[in-house]
Amino acid sequence: MKQRRLLIMGVTVPVITIILSLFFISGVFCKNSIGSFGSSGVSPLKNDNTVADAVKSQEAFRKVYEMNKNSVVFISTEQTVKVQRNPFMDDPFFRQFFGPDAGQQPKTQKRTGLGTGFIISEDGYVCTNHHVVNGVDKVKVKVDSESYDAVIIGSDERTDLALLKLDSKKKFTPVYFGDSDKVQVGDWAIAIGNPFGLDKTFTVGVVSATARRDLDFMGGSQTHIQTDASINPGNSGGPLLNVYGEVVGINRMIYSQSGGNVGIGFAIPVNTAKSVLEQLKTHKKIKRGYIGVQIVPLTEDYAKEIGLKNAEGALVGGVAEDSPAAKGGIVAGDVILSVDDKEVKNFGDLLSKVESTPIGKSLKVQIWRDKSKLNMYITVKERP
Repeated sequence: MKQRRLLIMGVTVPVITIILSLFFISGVFCKNSIGSFGSSGVSPLKNDNTVADAVKSQEAFRKVYEMNKNSVVFISTEQTVKVQRNPFMDDPFFRQFFGPDAGQQPKTQKRTGLGTGFIISEDGYVCTNHHVVNGVDKVKVKVDSESYDAVIIGSDERTDLALLKLDSKKKFTPVYFGDSDKVQVGDWAIAIGNPFGLDKTFTVGVVSATARRDLDFMGGSQTHIQTDASINPGNSGGPLLNVYGEVVGINRMIYSQSGGNVGIGFAIPVNTAKSVLEQLKTHKKIKRGYIGVQIVPLTEDYAKEIGLKNAEGALVGGVAEDSPAAKGGIVAGDVILSVDDKEVKNFGDLLSKVESTPIGKSLKVQIWRDKSKLNMYITVKERP
């Protein structure tokens, strides 16, 4: 027994010594390995004044995100669509070999979609694009981590805007609205949305252009803000923000040959959207203004002939009988220079202003006639 105990002790002591040695060696190795990667100390740029402005911009972006992260929402939709039956399924030869029920398909199927929106009131009104919710049966809106049913209050194809209402009595956090008329090329442009279903994606760029026209079927009546902030499928309906965290546009579409972002995105100016959303809330549709003038091209030669310095303005080619313009005194040959002191450079400017004016409101219209400026007052009516 004594010899056996000594044997055990003799084996145990070396084993313990080896284990302790391994712990010591591994500890030293780990310590040395951690310290051997990367430079020691703090980056010298942390105390370098040349990066101070960049750090301030970074902090501003973080604040913009924090202020809007619970106001930007994830929209998912469901739509029942008819499935076109394969003509081979009705072929008698096919049915003879495979049976009368062969190739039976459901006549309808569920199609899902996604997009972005943002909360515009404490009681749960949400702005998004018309094409996000057009023709759908169900709309679900996720705010932060909670999901709500939503009702489509109204939708307008022409401006591609839609107004939703969340089915909840909870108080929500609305966004701040900016002034899209003050947006300039070179301004910071920030997009928050759900591209490809990636919730609350934050991208930054600049305003590449303002007042872009003739992008689609709008016919030049609606302008867009162009930005290089990354916008992809799923961003539709999300906000375009300025550096103050204010919404200046509603992201609508991109120019792309591949389907992905190539640095050319377009947003609806928020000043256009505000009047549309108010009408959708009140009337569930858009009542567009009308004054009854027909506009024709104004050439440089004709502008000089009638005494104008350039070809900016809307040349009246005709006036509808008994229209607001006729009652206000406008005649064919007049050139409309401004509306409510806002310069009219072309037909698009005039149409945009008139259509966004509430029905029944009087407009101050400055015209050029007989080589002098005159002011007319026209009461806007609803377009027939």
